[in-house]
Amino acid sequence: MRRHLPLNALRAFEASARLLSFTRAGMELRVTQTAISHQVKQLEDTLGASLFRRLPRGLVLTDEGLALLPVLSDALDRIGAAIDRIEAKGTREVVTVGCVTTFATGWLLQRVDRFKRAHPYIDLRLLTNNNRVDIAGDGLDLALRFGDGSWHGTEAIHLLSAPLSPVCCPDVAARLRKPSDLAQEFLLRSYRAEEWPLWFAVAGAPCPKIQGPIFDSSVAMAEAAARGVGVGLVPIAMFNNELTSSRLVRPFAAEVPAGSYWLTWLNSREVTPGMRAFRDWLLATLRAEVSESEAGTVEDAPIVRRKPTAKANAKMKIVKRRRR
Repeated sequence: MRRHLPLNALRAFEASARLLSFTRAGMELRVTQTAISHQVKQLEDTLGASLFRRLPRGLVLTDEGLALLPVLSDALDRIGAAIDRIEAKGTREVVTVGCVTTFATGWLLQRVDRFKRAHPYIDLRLLTNNNRVDIAGDGLDLALRFGDGSWHGTEAIHLLSAPLSPVCCPDVAARLRKPSDLAQEFLLRSYRAEEWPLWFAVAGAPCPKIQGPIFDSSVAMAEAAARGVGVGLVPIAMFNNELTSSRLVRPFAAEVPAGSYWLTWLNSREVTPGMRAFRDWLLATLRAEVSESEAGTVEDAPIVRRKPTAKANAKMKIVKRRRR
């Protein structure tokens, strides 16, 4: 049976335990020290346990008091937050988004403040990953991922293509004249072994034996390249800041399509207002940046069951995929 505990007594205990003083708790709650002491004693009688040891020079929490304080503080904080939301006439929603680190650092983090200004009642919780994600297991509402859009049990909206191109530090770039010169350099690679051979095929040069370090993150690979470790093959659009500052240099213009960035969520998941707001903001921002005037809306986008074509990858096209 649920026990009915007096709220004023709980507040009196929480303040007293936090401040270790009935007097200071009374000043905070704007009541007398005697009232605080009486309310705490009332709570102790109700619980049948002492919450404080009362010493000549102050208060010391008992084991029971130590156990109760963090739980009570959290509950009062949550009650206060709920009241603040009601008084502000807004319903706050937490939206948890998993994001591959390269997209987070190369695009999203530079723009996320715009989303916050547009949607002040949505708390965005961003969890970065190396593109290995379990939407349900990780407790995600949405996931920004790199690949071909084929993930079992998910809806996927195509965001933008991400062709790969080599990058390196200026000192390394100074000794590169033609693609075949890369055979003399450490070639930094991802866990997708086919990427360098595909790039060399596009560049029209034989692919040397690849012996460089293997990375599970393009961000880490680009950092290694910037430090002169070797030449990395990265989604070039995600490293505009590094290229603009000349921390990284693009020695050759050739690029190879390797996949795209997608916004995904479980197709069994009901889309909440917060999820929809983030999705619509993301798509609208991308459309504006690529000057796509006829991208359509999320609701009007066709459901297709094929990988995006090269033409579709050239533009930001909304594609919804449903996987059984």
